[in-house]
Amino acid sequence: MTKKYTLNKMDSSSESSASKRFPQYLAALSVCLGSVAAGSVLGWTGTISESLQHSDLNGIPVDTDALGWISGFVTLGAMVICFPIGFICDGIGRKWACLLTIIPFSIGWALVIFSSGTLMIYIGRFLTGLAGGAFCVAAPLYTSEIAEKEIRGALGSYFQLLLTVGVLFSYVCGTVTTPKMLSILCAFIPIGFGVAFFFQPETPFYLLKKGDKEGALRSLQRLRGPDYDSEAELKDLQDQLDKSEQNKVSFSKALQTKAAKKAMFICFGLMVFQQLSGVNAVIFFMSMIFASAGGSIPAAYATIGVGVVQVIATFISSLIVDKFGRKILLIASAFFMAFSGTLLGVFFTLKDRNLVDEQTLQNIGFLPIVSMVIFITVFSLGFGPIPWMASSEIMPPEIKSTASSAAATFNWFLAFIVTRFYNNLASAIGGDVTFYLFAAITLVGCAFVYFVMPETKGKTSQEVQDILSGVRPGSADGKGIDNPTFKS
Repeated sequence: MTKKYTLNKMDSSSESSASKRFPQYLAALSVCLGSVAAGSVLGWTGTISESLQHSDLNGIPVDTDALGWISGFVTLGAMVICFPIGFICDGIGRKWACLLTIIPFSIGWALVIFSSGTLMIYIGRFLTGLAGGAFCVAAPLYTSEIAEKEIRGALGSYFQLLLTVGVLFSYVCGTVTTPKMLSILCAFIPIGFGVAFFFQPETPFYLLKKGDKEGALRSLQRLRGPDYDSEAELKDLQDQLDKSEQNKVSFSKALQTKAAKKAMFICFGLMVFQQLSGVNAVIFFMSMIFASAGGSIPAAYATIGVGVVQVIATFISSLIVDKFGRKILLIASAFFMAFSGTLLGVFFTLKDRNLVDEQTLQNIGFLPIVSMVIFITVFSLGFGPIPWMASSEIMPPEIKSTASSAAATFNWFLAFIVTRFYNNLASAIGGDVTFYLFAAITLVGCAFVYFVMPETKGKTSQEVQDILSGVRPGSADGKGIDNPTFKS
């Protein structure tokens, strides 16, 4: 009788816990509406590059070099904000740091809309990139701190999902409207985000860190529901903070631990392979890539089709990331990205080096679209969302804010190099060799993940740090732990 009662009680508790996850999903979706705004910035040039070169934006002449800077300034803006946004998140909170980005979003789009020369476009793109880059740090930080570990991966992937929705929004609107109207439509997105997210709570972890225990408890109760034992989770969070405070060390000293060094190496490595896969060259210049490849389908429509696939694939990723784990998704993603890049390179080799006749080219004209569909699909399943998620999951608490900001800065620096000089590189060595290069780097990334990346699915922050320190999670003796946070 007692055994039966216990089982029923456990089932009831489990159902109650699961049914109260809706507030967490709602908060994550609300903050990630800002990702739509960031995605619209990234996708802005996707289908209007030729229109810009035809002076369709306020009559401003734009050549190939200027087009590279229009794309490049977005990534420069994102790079510049990554360190400051970490301090801003710790100073005013994760929620208000996200809401603060509405200001540069709005000013940036206004400069683009009313631009009278390329300088105004550059500044506007820099400011919108700055706002978008801030989200790449603040939004994953917010979602990781509001989520239970069982759904942390799913909520973390919403950032990338809604980023792709924003990219698709720009692709579609850029095809059916003028560059100026596209900019006006994009300017309304951050305002909508502000209205939706304003009513969501601050993260319990931040409030507790600031000494507001009552506020942290209210936040937990709102996110977990009234029937959830919020006080127990609050106590666990407080214990983590107390332990971290007792063993508090300087950033430079914290970096000397085995866990910190390995976490930094992994996060920076993932950023390298994400950006040097050429993904931002594909997103920023997809229509131009399709146009240069030829084919019967108009470049703009092919670009929209790939954008739709990207959204669908990223949505699927949000459903499976906590089932299959981060590592297997990254390995599969890298392998098939390398395959698709090689496939596209082969097509450009046959076309640009006149190795086959025109009829053969028409017969294989589907290859660029197939290649891009595969590339974007597998990127969205793995190397799109997971590197950002990893920064929040594997960094030790002592260095998380600063180290995550450093990794994001590095990521955007690489994005600037790729987007600014992609056209120059393709002109210098050929489009085919450029994609072969991207594919080779991505294949190295596959090996990197297999040999270096630990699996973090379903693990607590302490368990992840134990793994990075070379200690079996849950071991009582602590042998081999050199991370002061987890010493007994």
